Amino acid sequence: MGIVLLNMTVSLDGFNAGPNVSVDRPMGEGGERLHEWLFQDGSDRGVAAGGTVPRGVDVEQAQGLAADTGAVLIGRRTFDIGVGQWNDTPFPVPTFVVTHEAREPMVMKSAAFTFVSDGLPSALAQARMAAGDKDVLVMGGADIAQQYVEAGLVDEIQLQLVPVLLGGGTRLFGDRGTGHIELERTSVISSPYVTHLRFRVVK
Repeated sequence: MGIVLLNMTVSLDGFNAGPNVSVDRPMGEGGERLHEWLFQDGSDRGVAAGGTVPRGVDVEQAQGLAADTGAVLIGRRTFDIGVGQWNDTPFPVPTFVVTHEAREPMVMKSAAFTFVSDGLPSALAQARMAAGDKDVLVMGGADIAQQYVEAGLVDEIQLQLVPVLLGGGTRLFGDRGTGHIELERTSVISSPYVTHLRFRVVK
């Protein structure tokens, strides 16, 4: 069985989105800067869209995440904002949307969105079943991330730390509860554009 991995990109001051997130600005004002590392041309990373061959540690990290992921967990707000941008599931695997509103699954090109209205553990159980021996990826917004971490349901946290101070927006862990959670750093990989950090949640 794989692990439950929380994966997010954050600014140096801890924001995973800029202010005023909306369908038109899914990363908020200035928040698109957080994902520029995925599209950089240069000595460390080239992008296929630019006619070059992907290479370097950044693309290796992105490809490794995709290869290890067997199912995805997101919140309803991430779904509402992201589905029109993705026009598919965010990864080509079953994606489970934690929501208060029950609805039928939405079949996309690569997989389906399943809407789970009976709580975090139920959504995780369904995602684990779908993922098989691969990882379950928690992604998207700070709210769903905080809920899964606070519930003790995350095994590892992977952060892409971008060298920018956004100065405002949504902090990934800014509104988390007061409980103490210990982390063990397991990996640090850097490029000119981002530092990839990985931690094991000590339970």
